[in-house]
Amino acid sequence: MARTYSVSDSVVIDADPSAIYAKVSNPALMGRWSPENLGATVPDGAQEAYVGMVFDGHNKRGPMGWTTRCTVTVADPGERFAFRVRGIGRRKPVLPGRIATWEYRFEPVDGGTRVTEIWTDDRRAWPDALANAFDRLATRGQVFADFQRANIRTTLSNLKKAMETTPPTS
Repeated sequence: MARTYSVSDSVVIDADPSAIYAKVSNPALMGRWSPENLGATVPDGAQEAYVGMVFDGHNKRGPMGWTTRCTVTVADPGERFAFRVRGIGRRKPVLPGRIATWEYRFEPVDGGTRVTEIWTDDRRAWPDALANAFDRLATRGQVFADFQRANIRTTLSNLKKAMETTPPTS
């Protein structure tokens, strides 16, 4: 079975693109919305994302936890934020490799901002059969495209709820 290499979903949030970008582009906050991510550590302590910024994402699925090494590739305030996952390990990202790219787009629309989250499978060197077998083991029966589609939907729903119920700060 051929792999689906990218999936995405969108939601309209009643908030300004810059306000949503400020939250989403802070990797330490992602654990507030994601069903798997627990947040991140930014080794240089940066508070605002910049191209080239490196962070370690902390993740958990069921009893299994892991850490990823990520590098910010796009940091356009209020418009786009993206990062590549290029290392993984149980407690420290010791295994290098092309794993995935995550991207967030922020588009002003009537009623707020359309936020689009995109996941791209960067494991292009993996044969489809091997990737599909690994995916089904790691996700308890799904391929990553289907699994990530559900994760994206949950993340966007949680982000929308948080942004629309949190009072704005001045």
